[in-house]
Amino acid sequence: VVGIVAARLKERYRRPSFVLALSGQQAKGSGRSVAGVDLGAAVAAARAVGLLSAGGGHAMAAGITLDRDRLDDLEAFWSARLDGAVARALAADGLRIDGALSLGGLSWSLIAQLERLAPFGAGNAEPRFVLPAVTIAYAAAMGRGHLRLRLTDHGGRAADAIAFRAGDGAVVDALAQAHAAATPLHLAGHLRADRWQGSRRLRFVVEDAALVDRLG
Repeated sequence: VVGIVAARLKERYRRPSFVLALSGQQAKGSGRSVAGVDLGAAVAAARAVGLLSAGGGHAMAAGITLDRDRLDDLEAFWSARLDGAVARALAADGLRIDGALSLGGLSWSLIAQLERLAPFGAGNAEPRFVLPAVTIAYAAAMGRGHLRLRLTDHGGRAADAIAFRAGDGAVVDALAQAHAAATPLHLAGHLRADRWQGSRRLRFVVEDAALVDRLG
């Protein structure tokens, strides 16, 4: 459970996060990190100076155990050690974009090409695309705060999309507001193929959105 909470805090605040459970005089928990901040190395350094009774992990996730009266010491040690790396990670934080697509470019032939690149994961990131200057023609709530969307462009083309509420929900909220105001957006995300009981559907999974600069 603590690992799940740490991951959600990391996603919301874009910073390394630890969640600890206290039991008597002991604190034990898990942490999750962001790209550019090596959590495993930070844990190893804290163990080396005697702040932790146990701990280990890798760059993106780690677990620790320590005496609860050393929590302030650990916080000060990590602040001194990691502040620079966190600042650099925040400065570099952003979505890597592989290309731009029109709504007409969301095709099954493109899906076939992308599937040849799979499986995606660490070391092989799933391609991310931008849909420039699209309008949300339709938006409806789905599940726990997610949105089902219908996108259109100036050429009259249309495509289905979906946005999942994550972190603080800012992206979903912005999409709902843009739909209400008929505001054009640049959307970033991934292309998905849904196949079920012989039917199939292409959908664009929205990760981020930006207003179109009408003066640009």
